[in-house]
Amino acid sequence: MNKLKVAVIGVGYLGRFHAQKYAALKDVDLIGLVDTDEKRVREVAQEIKCPAYTDFKDILDKVDAVSIAVPTTLHSQAAIPFLEKGIAVLLEKPMTSKLEEANDIMDAVKKGGGILQIGHLERFNPAILALSGAIDRPMFIEAHRISPFKERGTDVDVVLDLMIHDIDIIVSLVNSEITSVEAVGIPVLTDQIDIANARLKFASGCIANLTASRVSVDVMRKIRIFQPSSYISIDYAKKAVDIYKLSPEKKIIYESIEISDSDALETEIRAFVDAVRFKKKPMVDGLAGLTSLKVVNLIKENMIVPEK
Repeated sequence: MNKLKVAVIGVGYLGRFHAQKYAALKDVDLIGLVDTDEKRVREVAQEIKCPAYTDFKDILDKVDAVSIAVPTTLHSQAAIPFLEKGIAVLLEKPMTSKLEEANDIMDAVKKGGGILQIGHLERFNPAILALSGAIDRPMFIEAHRISPFKERGTDVDVVLDLMIHDIDIIVSLVNSEITSVEAVGIPVLTDQIDIANARLKFASGCIANLTASRVSVDVMRKIRIFQPSSYISIDYAKKAVDIYKLSPEKKIIYESIEISDSDALETEIRAFVDAVRFKKKPMVDGLAGLTSLKVVNLIKENMIVPEK
């Protein structure tokens, strides 16, 4: 079987990890890394032992697939030329910062007929994968995603930077139309929203409460799901799942699911490579990325920002 020719575009914090994962795959030929920062791309390329480029146009005719991990504002500019040529793209989340650009990306997918996967990493978290089939009728979901301040990711607000992880998971679990949105957000250390809370109501009756902060002292990545006959608590960071079920005798049964210590990014990239090689639909395709972005826009449109 011929090796899949892959490149990574953007080798900052996340892109470097993408490059490491591809380099370790036996059925992949990492043909190069691309970044406009010549010093950075040469350093990472030397570490990975592959060619370095400063212009993605230099590899357009050399690859079967690419990972794109450039700043969000450059996603459409970087992804569309590859997608229009039918080259598969793993595009880091969020898909874009603007709906118009996301629609342009989807048009490029249709034009080229290739594969687009969006890098919503939590879908590949072993805690989420372990719950396959356990979540069937969520009625209330509460998600917390808070962390200390980092310069990385501040080109977008906290809804696009952090909350979108939980938006993607919740929308995929509930699978119902959103009927109302309430939200509040506060800028703290940047000119954009750094702390946000959103309350989503779905046509199914489910209500989801999401909190995201990038200016907190502690780190928390948890989601709690309430169903008519069970309560599920997921700690993404600890890769822990606790389930409380109601028995027919009205007794509460506790179950703790053992989670494998797998690498979510490695699983995500393996899934992308397999989708390209076997021409199958990715778990998190362009439509999923677009859907999450539409919910982000709904939250922003309904967000109250208190005056300072």
